[in-house]
Amino acid sequence: MRKEVVVSGIRSTGNLHLGNYYGALRNFVKMQEEDKYNSYFFIADLHALTTHPDPKMLHENVRDILCEYLAAGLDPEKSTLFVQSDVPEISEMYLLMNMHVGIGELMRTASFKDKARKQLGIKTDNDGDIEHEIIGNNTNKRVNAGLLTYPTLMAVDILIQHGNYVPVGKDQEQHLELTRRFARRFNSTYGVEYFEEPQNFNFGSEPIKIPGLDGSGKMGKSEGNCVYLVDDEKTLRKKIMRAVTDEGPKVPNSPKADSVENLFTLLRVVSSPDTVAYFEEKYNTCEIRYGDLKKQLADDILKVTLPIRERFFEIQNDEAYLARVVKMGAEKARETASKTLRDVREIMGFKPF
Repeated sequence: MRKEVVVSGIRSTGNLHLGNYYGALRNFVKMQEEDKYNSYFFIADLHALTTHPDPKMLHENVRDILCEYLAAGLDPEKSTLFVQSDVPEISEMYLLMNMHVGIGELMRTASFKDKARKQLGIKTDNDGDIEHEIIGNNTNKRVNAGLLTYPTLMAVDILIQHGNYVPVGKDQEQHLELTRRFARRFNSTYGVEYFEEPQNFNFGSEPIKIPGLDGSGKMGKSEGNCVYLVDDEKTLRKKIMRAVTDEGPKVPNSPKADSVENLFTLLRVVSSPDTVAYFEEKYNTCEIRYGDLKKQLADDILKVTLPIRERFFEIQNDEAYLARVVKMGAEKARETASKTLRDVREIMGFKPF
């Protein structure tokens, strides 16, 4: 019986943080231990090009994430670990799939609008301003076309391996829905039942969104509000102690400010239920000491990250091992990808003479 296929990846734009770990990487490790799955986990270096990385740093970032994958528990004997650009079939199928995707539906995605707004320096939430700046912009500011077609490339990453499940966080759910739409459209256009529609998978729980330390939004590299998996103890504690809070509740059972709720969200993820209950009670009785909460939070995060950090530096020095891992991963990933691309080309009418 065919095993169900799990596919997911993380962009190579810097070290991984707690959001990456709890939103994706921890599930990667769990899924590789399930005998009923074939797991494909990759480093998305082609996706990273939307931010114009320095060529030297692009390679270093790929290498670091590979080491972090391995340090967190991914096993190349149990999962297929590969670098996205090592599978050239992805790039060709990306071109073919883009022929079935509308510009309008890509421009309406929340992540595109958010990132385009930041790149163009637009302060309002008006979608018309974004479109006007993209089309009529005469300055040096521009939006990378790869950013617009990011959902297409993500869809290809999944569909080329015939993925059934994709463990993604909340911010990627819209892209996964687009993947399902593109699969349906391809099948409908050519009258085939070739692609299945992949589903999110989080072991029966809701996708986790890890908040940043600045009191707003999610944890992200570009926002500078991260706790990295390889942070040393001193750096990590300093970051947590500087996390945004408020002056504390004045009335029992007061609603929490967003910045404080963020800290409690982190606490619920990394700490025991007893610890969370203790600080909830202290907050509700107006006895909360944020310094104590932050110290406990740092202690509990370090229990997770320090073993990963230690293993990371061990792996980082083993060049021969890293080379074997990516070579083996590319070979395994290309087996399915090359067959899928051949099938897609034939379905679309590209046939040899």
